[in-house]
Amino acid sequence: MQRSKNDVWVGLFVLLGAAAILFLALKSANLLTLNFQSNYTVSGRFDNIGGLKRQAAVKSAGVVVGRVENVTFDDKTFQATVTMNIESRYQFPKDSSLKILTSGLLGEQYIGIEAGSEADNLANGDRIQATQSAVVLENLISQFLYNKAAEPAPEKSGK
Repeated sequence: MQRSKNDVWVGLFVLLGAAAILFLALKSANLLTLNFQSNYTVSGRFDNIGGLKRQAAVKSAGVVVGRVENVTFDDKTFQATVTMNIESRYQFPKDSSLKILTSGLLGEQYIGIEAGSEADNLANGDRIQATQSAVVLENLISQFLYNKAAEPAPEKSGK
């Protein structure tokens, strides 16, 4: 009887440990968000979202104010539509703007929201018109190399 009681406690302890490891893995991979506050949904259209993914952070002044809910492609405008959940305690004017930014040089991408100056605030389902697409490092490098190749070679002065 004593042995089976110990087996139950050990099994329970192992189960709790496995659940804790699963929780930490999902949390660190940004696949699990526990948010018990109400949200409102806004969207924006971008020409290029780079490597932006679902559950990416939406930040304002460096503070996480929401998460990317969904990323879809509109085959009529050929743009990506990004839907975001913003926490209700953060209110932004309707003329706010969105930028896709990168944490560090090669870090993960997130959306930066810059507050506008209009009196009316964003409401659930609104679309933010002012957007700036992601800066893709490969495009910058290729533009730099193309411009360098197009420059005329410097003349050598011979004596």
